[in-house]
Amino acid sequence: MAYRETEKMRNRKAEARKRIIECTYGCVADGGFRSAQITRIAACAGVATGTIYRHFESKEDLFAEIFRIATQREVDKVAEALSAEDNAVSRLEVALRQFAERALRGPVMAWSLIAEPVDPKVEEERLKFRRAYAQLFEQAIRDGIKEGCLPDQDARQSSTCLVGAIAESLVGPLSPAQADTAEQAETNDHNPLVNSIICFCMQGLTGTRR
Repeated sequence: MAYRETEKMRNRKAEARKRIIECTYGCVADGGFRSAQITRIAACAGVATGTIYRHFESKEDLFAEIFRIATQREVDKVAEALSAEDNAVSRLEVALRQFAERALRGPVMAWSLIAEPVDPKVEEERLKFRRAYAQLFEQAIRDGIKEGCLPDQDARQSSTCLVGAIAESLVGPLSPAQADTAEQAETNDHNPLVNSIICFCMQGLTGTRR
């Protein structure tokens, strides 16, 4: 007779998977992917290490899942800012500022998502989400050109430049070697670093000094 998984067993498995994901997310938020050791995750989740590999084929697959979850939250925040009722220039400025400020308030996770050396599977996810950000910015830039508040330009190329500029400008401040700077920024929204990043990005988009 074929084995049939019971509802209780399915719920137990789902709960174990949820705990594994939550504990891994917490480990990454505390110390980056490098600190998320399988033994530590298993102890936190209250499961055997083998149980983790029944839910995820490898550590890389688990980390890729965490990366997707964490980055999707940030992409959703950018999408939310870009969907506001305002002109495209204002929406882009708010979205970029929110991206930078959220990164500085959660520097460890932001460093992990933006720049921490990672396995190929996670790096593949990183590239996918960079494209997701770029697509959101591209549409907003196209809107701005139609509205007349942005000069005619290659919206796709400009959006790619935006993603690269804001990510690269945050790498130094978010680096573990600069932890004190990032912690100071946590309590200082609209700080000079964020203002400088936004000024550069908006000047590039509008062609005018702000």
